[in-house]
Amino acid sequence: MMSPEFLIQHFQLEPLAIEGGMFRAHYRSAEQIPVAALPSRYTHAKATSSAIVYLHQPHTCSLLHRLNTDELYHFYSGDPVTLLLLYPDGHFETPTLGQAYAQGQTPFLVAPRNVWQGSFLNDDGQWALLGCTLAPAYDDDDFELGARELLCAQYPDAAALIRRLTPDDTSTLLATNPQKANVIRLQK
Repeated sequence: MMSPEFLIQHFQLEPLAIEGGMFRAHYRSAEQIPVAALPSRYTHAKATSSAIVYLHQPHTCSLLHRLNTDELYHFYSGDPVTLLLLYPDGHFETPTLGQAYAQGQTPFLVAPRNVWQGSFLNDDGQWALLGCTLAPAYDDDDFELGARELLCAQYPDAAALIRRLTPDDTSTLLATNPQKANVIRLQK
């Protein structure tokens, strides 16, 4: 029987600094796209694509963040996961990744670039194994961490979920990984 412990060992998962959860980067293209060929939102050459495997557990969540690139989620196994997607026009969505397709769950989903995204294991869930793919590849400098007060003001109807998916103390969280904290952007 699969368990979080088995998945952590089998996929050699490690804690995902700042964002939360457990992960392993299992693919990063060796081929590079020159910066001149990329949209202006990118500041340097990037690998053509990257992919990770990601584990949710009851005590974890993926904190609200936004990226410069669309992120494709894949649901592999386990219990349902809810995403919170906060769009620039002020509306939000809460799709569920899972295998109960007749109940509206989906095995894959795109979080569009520049949309705030965060996720959590549904109540009473024990674990969920997901994959995330980006093209061009993910880099830490593409990551922007959401600020609770700013997001609650912009999306008041999603405030309860925003509080669930933002840290109580951003400074303490960033101190857990100063190297990554020096690269990622914070919402202002």
